[in-house]
Amino acid sequence: MYYMNNVLAVIPAYNEEECLEQTVEELKRIAPQIDFVVVNDGSTDGTAAICKRKGYPTITMPVNGGLTLGFRTGMKYALAKDYDAVVQFDADGQHLPQSIEAMVDVMRQANADIVIGSRFIDTPKDLSARMIGSRLISLIIKVTTGRQIMDPTSGLRLYNRSMIRCFARDKRLNPEPESIAYLIRKGAAVREVQVEMRERQAGESYLSFSKSIAYMARACTSILFAQWFRK
Repeated sequence: MYYMNNVLAVIPAYNEEECLEQTVEELKRIAPQIDFVVVNDGSTDGTAAICKRKGYPTITMPVNGGLTLGFRTGMKYALAKDYDAVVQFDADGQHLPQSIEAMVDVMRQANADIVIGSRFIDTPKDLSARMIGSRLISLIIKVTTGRQIMDPTSGLRLYNRSMIRCFARDKRLNPEPESIAYLIRKGAAVREVQVEMRERQAGESYLSFSKSIAYMARACTSILFAQWFRK
């Protein structure tokens, strides 16, 4: 059984002044045992001012580097601070702090490397374009790895120590479905747990309809082709 004494929530934030404070305060109230760090990814709004005013542990990026760089920065921080696990936690209020405990329990009991907070273990996907894309990614992961991942695009994921090292040191990894598929093929134990998620609480998502389609296409292509050329 895998034991964890300290868990860090990495909260990437880009122009999240409308959501960030509510998200962090809820996390502190509901899951006070979870440490956190905000990765301010070159925000141009009031995100940095909120972090300073509230005294949040913050890593400030000089320019917007995107989710992958921001998340890797958080993983490097976790590695340097010797955390047992990291939970990837959105700044926009979609993720519920109550979910973390169940994810930690699954990681402990199953000795998992990654635990995905899944919306679709007990709840079927709808027929929107985004969910059709999610179905396709799930199918491709199943075909290429033999593992069924019900919610491959979930941004709520828990990573153990070995995965912290991998993401901190390997610049080819990203917090996306293609890296999950790659790590499964490399022997990582991935589990899912049913969670609830909310809609974004304020502000606008960077993923428009067209960007969502492009994202799904890129993920499918990477899982099918590009990842096979990696050692």
